[in-house]
Amino acid sequence: MNQTQAEWLPHLTSEVVADARGWNLDAYAVALEGWRRGLTLEWYAKHTDEFKDIKTWFVDEPGKLFSLRSDDRTHYFFRTRGDKVTNDAVEMSADKEQTKQYLANANIATPTGYEFKENTSDEEIMAAVEAIEYPVVLKPTDGSFGKGVITNIKNVEELKNALVIVRTEQNIRNVMIEQHIPGEEYRVYVVGDQAVAAMNRIPANITGDGSSSIRQLIGIKNEARKLNPRLISCLIQVDAEMKGFIESQGYTLDSVLKKEETLFLTNKSNISLGGDPVSVTDELPQEVKDTAVSALQAIPGLVHGAVDLIVDSRKVVSEAATIIELNATAQLGGLLFPVAGKSSDVPAAIIDYYFPETKDVNVDKTKLYFDFVDVLSPLNSSSAKSTQVTPMPKGKVYSKKYTVTGDVQNMGYHMGLRKQAFERYLSGLVMKQENGDIEVVVAGTDPAMVDDFKEGLLEDPERAEVESIQESQWDSPMKVGFEIRADLKTQADDISKLIQDIELTEHALKQAEYQQQNFYKSLSWRATAPIRWIGNIFK
Repeated sequence: MNQTQAEWLPHLTSEVVADARGWNLDAYAVALEGWRRGLTLEWYAKHTDEFKDIKTWFVDEPGKLFSLRSDDRTHYFFRTRGDKVTNDAVEMSADKEQTKQYLANANIATPTGYEFKENTSDEEIMAAVEAIEYPVVLKPTDGSFGKGVITNIKNVEELKNALVIVRTEQNIRNVMIEQHIPGEEYRVYVVGDQAVAAMNRIPANITGDGSSSIRQLIGIKNEARKLNPRLISCLIQVDAEMKGFIESQGYTLDSVLKKEETLFLTNKSNISLGGDPVSVTDELPQEVKDTAVSALQAIPGLVHGAVDLIVDSRKVVSEAATIIELNATAQLGGLLFPVAGKSSDVPAAIIDYYFPETKDVNVDKTKLYFDFVDVLSPLNSSSAKSTQVTPMPKGKVYSKKYTVTGDVQNMGYHMGLRKQAFERYLSGLVMKQENGDIEVVVAGTDPAMVDDFKEGLLEDPERAEVESIQESQWDSPMKVGFEIRADLKTQADDISKLIQDIELTEHALKQAEYQQQNFYKSLSWRATAPIRWIGNIFK
């Protein structure tokens, strides 16, 4: 599909969020924003007394619960939702029928529909749906990720088949049936009285090149998705439903699409099913954004969250938006890492709302971040119930790269450079190079210490022979602390060598076992058996 180039936030790059995947991506992004502004950040292993005023769903691992603290107050967060969102609001927004009622009371358009409980028969459902004009949508009362959702059901026979699929085959008994609203689907994120971000969610699709099969094009699309921090965990999965949708359009997985021909693989726009997030924050009409704000504010205590809506282009703009769903604990990944368009800084808007006094804090957010894996390590190992992140250095951050030539690959030398950096209150990074050089990056708030580190490179002649040092500017992000890293080829060589060592060890063990078995079968072993037997008696 023809889309504008994606433009991600310069301080929230793929490298910065590399260790945060799935649900953790959103929590990390919000927590990182607060930490960079000088707030004290603490992570928790599980729901504790501190979180009694914030409703949490099942927390299976650390990385979703955290707090941010200023000098005078603390706020607690579950993923993207903070404690200013009331528990009642969370429960109301999760109840689709109750949400519809609140929206109707606020004169906000929602699809006409009914909710049916487990004990309602399919026949009763079909009779009740006669009051709704076809086409309709069937979906779970409480569901996500597009599971159990069947759209654009055009008649009674299609509804009957859909009920069998969802309620019998998928065993989803509590369902809703709503009027199908034609149009483009959007997610708008609202904080307070502002719509701070919006994206168009486009169903999974591929574009032909004139030679590749649909199967191959899906593989190519997935390789591209792996480069996106949000989409890497949402690859296109070809299941029976998708295969059937493709075949309904007259294609098979082996069909070859014409060059520039676009094929939709499903009619569901969920990102988790392979959908494409396209940023439209600046393009979406203000009237639609205002409707999203009004929808969120219709639920008491729901002060920030996501609004899913459909815009019907056949209507005037002021009446075009129909609210589909409200989400109090929404994922932000699609808004932060769209496949096209400009990212919106939703984490900044959330922190502005909770800690407005930090809005104008002068920090260079493009420089430093913290190691998410290391921070969560004591929680994952159950050695601690909470862990506090090393504070963000205050003030402007200066950084520099030193390329060091000579006999400088000794690990002891690199460990010494860590000590040199810490003595100067610097964070740093050592990277081995394939040609035998090393690149050393240091960063800190004192430019004199950054410059002085050059002397530290020369202070270990016993473990390194430095021939030359070249200085250059460093503008990329870097973790707080000090990291020793090999270049990709060296890492690959090290892994290859480790595999070879393991294989050689396994071969040696097999050889030893073979020799031992042959020895036991040998004539000398059998001939000396009586002597060993007598010796065992005397032992």
